[in-house]
Amino acid sequence: MRVWIDQDLCTGDGLCVDHCPDVFVQLEDGIAYVAEAGLPLNDPGSSGSLAVVEVRHQIEVVKAAEVCPGECIFIEMDVPAITL
Repeated sequence: MRVWIDQDLCTGDGLCVDHCPDVFVQLEDGIAYVAEAGLPLNDPGSSGSLAVVEVRHQIEVVKAAEVCPGECIFIEMDVPAITL
């Protein structure tokens, strides 16, 4: 699973940080960003800031996306390759 935030839609409520502070951070601008290895990925409004979500955080990330008032959290599921 990978996740990113569209900062143009973020309302700055911080609910995502409340749900999963290991994946989401709120910077000085009041807007939420995803973090990977403890570092915020700062490419506002772009899927170029895709953070890989560890399995142990996946449920919390989904819950954060569900409660986000700005509907700005986007989750991309990794699809396993099918070999024939």
